[in-house]
Amino acid sequence: MSPPPALIETEGLTRILPEVVPVTLVEDVTLAIGEREFVAITGPSGSGKSSLLYLLGLLDRPTRGRLRLAGIDTDPMDEAARAARRLAMLGFVFQFHFLLPEFSARENVEIPMRKLGRLSRPAIRDRAGELLESLGLAGHVDKRPDQLSGGQRQRVAVARALANDPPLLLADEPTGSLDSQSSEQVFAILADLVHGRGKTVVAVTHDLELAARMGRRIHLVDGRVVSDERISAAGPPG
Repeated sequence: MSPPPALIETEGLTRILPEVVPVTLVEDVTLAIGEREFVAITGPSGSGKSSLLYLLGLLDRPTRGRLRLAGIDTDPMDEAARAARRLAMLGFVFQFHFLLPEFSARENVEIPMRKLGRLSRPAIRDRAGELLESLGLAGHVDKRPDQLSGGQRQRVAVARALANDPPLLLADEPTGSLDSQSSEQVFAILADLVHGRGKTVVAVTHDLELAARMGRRIHLVDGRVVSDERISAAGPPG
């Protein structure tokens, strides 16, 4: 029996901005990322880290090259199909949480489930509460973002990313705006998603100490992959 396809496969993935002088953001990236991998994307400022993540998350289209998610070629998809694929398969966490300020923590987590439309309203409410509780926010489900700390807001963002139970979570500097204690808490949650819940997590980070604790590090310079190393010491937080 042949092994299942990689969760993410790219071939020559390239993104060029068509300016007067074209700007290459990502160039000729070929890689495969499997299930239950914990991957750091690192590199200097302007190296294309976030641009690559947005391509992997179907937020941008490549200028050339191909991207397959769970063996399905995304190139022929129109925008509606790409949006549906994102909603069902991908969760996103950004440096700034992007929670809707007028809604409670629970309501923010409910939004992706309402869009997907698979669950009843009571089931959506229950799942949102359970996710928040699992991330240590049981006493904060009815609070608005401005009533939460930075670390709490980022944990709500993680809960929202997990709302539709996607196999793949993409994070862009998820600890970049947090203090050291909150940063460690969010990192521990991401590690548990991989080692405890079987998710794949791909995270852009400038923090090389955190990257060294992940299972794999992909390093970019000028939009190109210059190294791709597996870190054998990586494992669940002790």
